[in-house]
Amino acid sequence: MQALYSWIAHYGYAALFALLMLGILGLPVPDETLLFFCGYLIWKGRLRLDCTLLTAFAGSACGITASYFLGKKWGRLLLHHYGPRFHITPQRIHRVYYWFHRIGAWVLTAGYFIPGVRHFAALVAGISHLRYPKFALFAYFGAAIWVSTFLTLGYIVGEQWEQTSEMVHRYSLIGCGIALAVATAWWWIRNRQRAETKHR
Repeated sequence: MQALYSWIAHYGYAALFALLMLGILGLPVPDETLLFFCGYLIWKGRLRLDCTLLTAFAGSACGITASYFLGKKWGRLLLHHYGPRFHITPQRIHRVYYWFHRIGAWVLTAGYFIPGVRHFAALVAGISHLRYPKFALFAYFGAAIWVSTFLTLGYIVGEQWEQTSEMVHRYSLIGCGIALAVATAWWWIRNRQRAETKHR
């Protein structure tokens, strides 16, 4: 972690762009923590607000766009080749495609705030062949909100950026756990109701 902070402190905007792009692509980069740190550096006067916002947005946008095109080019081939080994049937794949084209695009926006989701949402969008204009609208809008939110928080808390970042991360994980539990319960109840309806 300390090495990442040193890169930002020494190389500034170039390091921020590269780290966020790689983080969105799935490498183990603490994205939110970096944005908190950069917000703190803006507060300290080490970075400029406008340049930091644009650089962070560009890095996030490039990372999620690369994931989208990787999914679009190679995703379906890999799913059909390796999917059966993991019980991923064509029917399940089709359901995911259908769901993503209906409401899944919103995951591209909200997924930035959910640990782990932003790394896969663009891949699924590409695999589902979501049209690029629609992908760009939701993904880039999400990137702008996400970047602005965490840079602003880092700027507001100043010297307390590290403690605040840890607290936000902890509560985000708790919230995601609760949301996952609720979604799992809803899915189980819905499938059970369908099964009961078929047996009537």
